[in-house]
Amino acid sequence: MAPTRTLLSGLLGAALLLPLPLTTAASATPPAPLPAPAPAVVPAAVPAAVPAGTGERTVDYRGLRLTVPADWRVVDLDRNPAACLRLDLATLYLGPAGTQEECAGRAAVQRADTLHLEPLDGAPPRADVPTVAVDSGAALPATPPRSDSNELRYALRGPGVMATVSYGAAPDAVRAVLARARALGAGDPAPVRRPAPVLVPAALAAAPAALRGAQDAFSGQGFDACTAPTPRTMEAWRTGSPFGAVGIYIGGRARACAQPQLTAAWVRGQAGAGWHLMPIWVGPQPWHSSSTGLSTDPATADGQGRAAADGAVDAARSLGLPEGTILYNDLENYTDRATWDAPVVAYLTAWTDRLHALGYRSAAYVSASSGAQALSAHYRQEPRSMPDVLWVARWNGSATVTDADMGLPAGTSQWSGRRRAHQFQGDHDAAYGGVTLNIDRNRVDVDPAALATAGLLPLRLS
Repeated sequence: MAPTRTLLSGLLGAALLLPLPLTTAASATPPAPLPAPAPAVVPAAVPAAVPAGTGERTVDYRGLRLTVPADWRVVDLDRNPAACLRLDLATLYLGPAGTQEECAGRAAVQRADTLHLEPLDGAPPRADVPTVAVDSGAALPATPPRSDSNELRYALRGPGVMATVSYGAAPDAVRAVLARARALGAGDPAPVRRPAPVLVPAALAAAPAALRGAQDAFSGQGFDACTAPTPRTMEAWRTGSPFGAVGIYIGGRARACAQPQLTAAWVRGQAGAGWHLMPIWVGPQPWHSSSTGLSTDPATADGQGRAAADGAVDAARSLGLPEGTILYNDLENYTDRATWDAPVVAYLTAWTDRLHALGYRSAAYVSASSGAQALSAHYRQEPRSMPDVLWVARWNGSATVTDADMGLPAGTSQWSGRRRAHQFQGDHDAAYGGVTLNIDRNRVDVDPAALATAGLLPLRLS
């Protein structure tokens, strides 16, 4: 066996924060993890059975040897490019992300510890995730950068590996797995270049024309998937499907799937292709969890709503989405309304007020049987603001946005005037243009200009 040497040891000062385009400013019980897909695949070239400490195993990747907990899945993305980079199951992912066609199920989950290793050269730019460059022989920074989505990236220059860390309550455990990694003395990969940082013009003073059209008035069908599809899939579906709108999960601590495709370039490309974009933030949920749960105290939930808005705006700006963009907050179903209605209203109204202060428009994705009922009951409350747009989940198969579909009182004027969306079918496979995805279907009837006409928020797109 070739000799090994410690990879991540040395001065903390050698770890440098890469330039970032950020201007930082179901039910009450957490859902059980979705059933795991086919058994994890370990690369044949990886001696995954090398003995380690009790309850551990070792895995080799591109000249690195890691020790991971024995109950972690190990998924070889080179062998299975359709595998989903799920963030709700403890997993070591190896290789570049592929199409992720196997992604399915909930978009909001309890997060687990995951580690994704891929070649540094060719790793996609992730403007939504803080990235730290680690020089050869240097240690990880003692204090990780702030992450609103509980994801971090470490560009390991020595072995030429990009390591993406995802975690639940804290990054300590999965960072420790990475910090203990060793470089094999023989067969080290040749040095590869560091990917250039993705830069976005300061404060997006002049939004690109394509992005201004990304939220033009739209009435028709849309879909959302757990992870942003590849550009090739989007092209096939643009011409071969009934959809003209797409929901994209731009961040949040309960986001279920990694987003290797979701970059500023992806956003520009899809806006230019004519897609109506629906950016979604997956913040704290109405379940009891220290890491992804919403507080049952309305005052605390208020603060969580403001923090969620700050994180969503940072993510939107990093993707090139300008002021005036409608940002959707994904808040899943709950059954104990006596416990959750008050904090849900506090959270979503605080989210709305803070987004307005930052120049963005507010929307809420909620269930017709819970969140929609709570918001409807407080629709006229003052001085707090209701979300500008309401997106309701009610899987009744009706592709309309009537009061009944939305779970609103009959004859109401609530969210009237092209301010509604209805998710009418969930979690199913659909095939268009020879490409199959697991999606939710929506009827969207939204006109951002109508919000300004109603005096809700002036257009601020340039």
